[in-house]
Amino acid sequence: MVKREIKTDRAPKPRGQCSQGIVAGNRIYVSGQYPVDSENRRMPLDIATQTRLALTNIKNIIEAGGGRMENVVKCTVHLANLSDFDEFNTAYAEFFKAPYPVCTTVGGALLGKALIEIDAVAEI
Repeated sequence: MVKREIKTDRAPKPRGQCSQGIVAGNRIYVSGQYPVDSENRRMPLDIATQTRLALTNIKNIIEAGGGRMENVVKCTVHLANLSDFDEFNTAYAEFFKAPYPVCTTVGGALLGKALIEIDAVAEI
């Protein structure tokens, strides 16, 4: 199998030993995206804005890999507070149309002030 790394300035550079995304075969795998603005490295404080920012980063990585958001088939969402689910879901719905990607949502501690982290898999 041949893997191609995706690198774009339109999403934050990853911390640690991981890629923003990988193209393998006809799939794009996007690393978990924190809600960090790639230009000013700032993180908003509310869950809706954080969701939109994380998904915008995912969109930019997918597009840099030759894909489109319409082709996302799976997302994994980590929420710092599961009580934020309704607000997250409203913002999440702005990025996807039916048939929606399959999605797993879990709760748990995240780094810093992050309320959310999302990763994705898309077909090309």
